[in-house]
Amino acid sequence: MFWVDGESQQTIDILDRSFQYGDGCFTTMLVSNGEIEHFHDHQYRVDECLKTLRISALDWNVVNVWLARAIQHIQNCHHESANKSNSRKAGIKLHVSRGAGGRGYSTKNIAKPTITISTFDYPCHYAEWQDNGVELGVCRQALGLSPLLAGHKHNNRLEQVLMKDEMDQAGEVDGLVLDILGNVIETTMANLFWRQGDVIYTPQLTQSGVAGVMRKQVLTTLNQTELSVTIADYCLPQVMQADEVFITNSILGVAPVTRISETQFDIGTVTRSLQGQLNS
Repeated sequence: MFWVDGESQQTIDILDRSFQYGDGCFTTMLVSNGEIEHFHDHQYRVDECLKTLRISALDWNVVNVWLARAIQHIQNCHHESANKSNSRKAGIKLHVSRGAGGRGYSTKNIAKPTITISTFDYPCHYAEWQDNGVELGVCRQALGLSPLLAGHKHNNRLEQVLMKDEMDQAGEVDGLVLDILGNVIETTMANLFWRQGDVIYTPQLTQSGVAGVMRKQVLTTLNQTELSVTIADYCLPQVMQADEVFITNSILGVAPVTRISETQFDIGTVTRSLQGQLNS
């Protein structure tokens, strides 16, 4: 189901700047038992990205009414569905465009942002990934450096599209992504963590990559444990020496990694503990 500025429809203005230039941002949210998980963190990430892009702030009082309508639609579909597998869960994508108009790249004379909300089924294979782990390839293509946009989930996703296509062609479900300097950043769809001894490592995302909402939840949870957490630049061989590896995103939650390229990993106790605390 799709809504554009609160109206049920599946078309947008041909001059919409997200269509024309990828001029906007989005966030993808898990709905569990009729509630959006970590909603205030999603709201914050959208607000921060809009500030960076110099797009007008959203009226969340209005947007929340539209989101409530989407949640009600999900609940109605689940009530009617004969298949109750994962019926407590679904996803909502909140997409913001600068709006329609402007000449070329200029942002002058654009009235207001366009807000699109869509719903989708919870991916049926995610439960398998959570239980038994994910196998990753390593992308040959590298992320460029973009410190202005690093960390934000803006609408320019061509690098991820090309890298996911590379992994599809290689027969991999996902792939580890490095930047052009050789630093490990993330996967095509998730943030990356690994443990070696009593230290948890995750890449810093100051030059590229997306700082996910579930990544923030993991870091907050880990800071309440006796484990040390280090955020810095790391190369691929450092990841390959890990005792356990896991990936995170808002829909998947926390999932163990059991293989990167030819290297196998056991599912670790930290991964299972975080799953117990954070996976809905």
